[in-house]
Amino acid sequence: MPGEQPSGADALYRQLRSPGYLKLLLLSGLLGVPVSLAAFGFVALEHAAQNGVWEHLPHAAGFASVPWWWPLPALLVGGVVVAWAVTRLPGRGGHLPVQGVGGEPILPSALPGVVLAALATLSAGAVLGPEAPLMALGGGLALLTVRAAHRAETPQLTAVLSTAGAAAAIATIFGSPLVAAVMLIEAVGLGGPQLFLLILPCLLSSGVGALVFTGFGHWTGLSIGALALPTVPPDQLPNAADFLWGVPLAALIACGVVALMTLGSRVGGWTAERTARRTVACALAVGACIAGYALITGRSPEEAALSGQKAMADLAADPSGWPVHVLVLLLLFKGLAWGVSLGSLRGGPVFPALFLGAAAGVACAALPGFAAAPALAAGMAAGGAAGLRLPVTAIVLTVLLIGPDAVDQMPLVIIAAVVAFVTGELLRGRLGHPPAGGGLR
Repeated sequence: MPGEQPSGADALYRQLRSPGYLKLLLLSGLLGVPVSLAAFGFVALEHAAQNGVWEHLPHAAGFASVPWWWPLPALLVGGVVVAWAVTRLPGRGGHLPVQGVGGEPILPSALPGVVLAALATLSAGAVLGPEAPLMALGGGLALLTVRAAHRAETPQLTAVLSTAGAAAAIATIFGSPLVAAVMLIEAVGLGGPQLFLLILPCLLSSGVGALVFTGFGHWTGLSIGALALPTVPPDQLPNAADFLWGVPLAALIACGVVALMTLGSRVGGWTAERTARRTVACALAVGACIAGYALITGRSPEEAALSGQKAMADLAADPSGWPVHVLVLLLLFKGLAWGVSLGSLRGGPVFPALFLGAAAGVACAALPGFAAAPALAAGMAAGGAAGLRLPVTAIVLTVLLIGPDAVDQMPLVIIAAVVAFVTGELLRGRLGHPPAGGGLR
């Protein structure tokens, strides 16, 4: 009929046939190559800097292992560099981690400050991951392909290319384009044909990026420390006891994660004024938490420092090697360090949330009938869902990390993620936090 609006399927068909959109897909695929190479360089440099600060320097200073007080000078230097980048360079070093893994598109002029602040934060030992700076790096590099005048004229193109670049970068560190795609489906806040028009460039860019990233890593032999669990506890089908313990554990983890992220928001408000001094003070507070854990437990401060990806691999490989009282102290000190880092330094919130959930799960594996494998899986899913506020992404990430054994754990993983997400959002609603969704945060 005259004047009748085209259906969603017709609109999608027309867009997919349009030369402009096909050019956008081609550009997105090509973007995956430079973005993945830049992401590889960033993560390799960050990994080398961490090894330098936490392995080579202590040994060069004559210590057989990292002394308990090492985080204090490391975080002091890192805090000074972050404060300088935030106050003196364009872009303020990127957005605060407590705001999530994403944010407004980063302009190319802000990339030096983002990279410097992230490298200083992550190498010094702050309890943050590399995912948010990587997304900013990918988005900023993607915008380099669009001239400034054209960005102002076509904000929708800017948003799509920035998101595609971020997808290519995030796929590298999570080890799978699937995680990037699912994260974007949940987080972008679009629906219908518009969702497909955005997600296709992101899928193509992240797929090409992951291919180049993986091949380049094998070719150079450089280590980048991607998130992975080489060994997990022996597989065991969840039973009634696992669900009886796993459901309240997921709710408890969500409460803890929300409390720590609320602390991060308060710290972020506090550092908004007198940013340089207060950023350094927060970095020292993070160092004090890490040093306090090492001093009380007599274990390495590295367990409470950094993003937790290496410690989570050690935890999954040998849960019995972590006494319950050590895990409780680790949750306390690393959790506080994460909360302060969220509101003051620069990095991503995802890896620590996964680790804290995993540590809580393994700590509770001592409960009657609660096996280590289901406890680890439930804890990771709950920590990811409450921290990311993206339950499907948390489920996919947990399943990919656990590997082939995840099939047996899938029902508990899904239930734990849903319980944690619902509990976290209800608690955030009572605290007056913004609702989940509505774009990459």
